[in-house]
Amino acid sequence: MITLAVIGTNWISNKFVDAALQSERFSLQAVYSRSIDSAKTFASSLQSSDCLYFDDLQALAEEPLVQTVYIASPNSLHCEQACLMMQHGKHVICEKPIASNVHEAKKMYQVARDNGVILLEAFKTEFLPNFIALKRHLADVGRLRHVFLSYCQYSSRYQKYLDGENPNTFNPSFSNGSIMDIGYYCVAAAISLFGKPDSVSASACLLDSGVDAQGSVLLNYPDFIVTIQHSKVSDGLISSEIQGEGGSIILPLFSECPGFDVVKRGCPATTHSVEQAANSMLYEAQAFARQIDESNMPEEMIQRSLSVAEVITEIRRQTGVVFPSDN
Repeated sequence: MITLAVIGTNWISNKFVDAALQSERFSLQAVYSRSIDSAKTFASSLQSSDCLYFDDLQALAEEPLVQTVYIASPNSLHCEQACLMMQHGKHVICEKPIASNVHEAKKMYQVARDNGVILLEAFKTEFLPNFIALKRHLADVGRLRHVFLSYCQYSSRYQKYLDGENPNTFNPSFSNGSIMDIGYYCVAAAISLFGKPDSVSASACLLDSGVDAQGSVLLNYPDFIVTIQHSKVSDGLISSEIQGEGGSIILPLFSECPGFDVVKRGCPATTHSVEQAANSMLYEAQAFARQIDESNMPEEMIQRSLSVAEVITEIRRQTGVVFPSDN
């Protein structure tokens, strides 16, 4: 078993730990929270009462019983926390986005290399069986011409923002906003499918806090364009689509990728879907364990991660979203 510590005691940490335990490759060894009571409550909810509890990151980094760390803290803390853990020989799986900007992302991968440890960005979509199958079916629709990726979801924290509170979700101090959350899935899926674009054009509507509430992005490739729409202040009800000269692929809820339809010109739609685990984070946990076993970070995953960070950094530059960490 690979011993696992978790930084952050929110719902996504709970979901990842559940997936890690389900993989039967990890055991929960430690929990970090700013409050020891919160750490204990988190562990007890997973029936892991024999954990170590920390409210000091340095002490966690120095704990010899911990081999790996899952980081689900606010985006602005990812780089500092991941580097600290890796400098103490711990493998890290860091929730997306891996860093506040591309400069931090590059630093993190260099620290991983320098210390001979694994760093994996937790972009779960890339590891889903149906998303992997989608890559194999791209050729079914012929030469690509247009791709439309939409992810719009009204944030449960938006009312708090409207009420005058300052939730992390809409706070630039935590490197947040729509493109860093909802929009990330669109950019990362596009780069995972098609590689880094030749150029980027972006627009956004900013909140008074300074982060983007919603936005649109054009990723330009030699023969086709990817159009992205993302929002944290409205719900989207339409599917995403990959258009080729020979047909289209329809993608409902592409971030979870439960399946997709291939519609060739003049032919009825064919549905492609394989059964996936109810907890969609299982596959990234399995991939993390494999990389640890093999002592290998696949270069294509590193480049995908860095390309996404570079594109999102450029999107923020164009739309005027600035974080303290950018300085």
